[in-house]
Amino acid sequence: MKVVHSIKSMKTRHKDCVVVRRKGRIYVINKKNPRFKARQG
Repeated sequence: MKVVHSIKSMKTRHKDCVVVRRKGRIYVINKKNPRFKARQG
């Protein structure tokens, strides 16, 4: 899990990345390749 400033740059790394909001934080998760995870906020 990385903490990043730009969620858009993390989303474009892989085509299966999904942006999710949980508890006021923005997460990028990827079901097919779990190492593409990031958090903002």
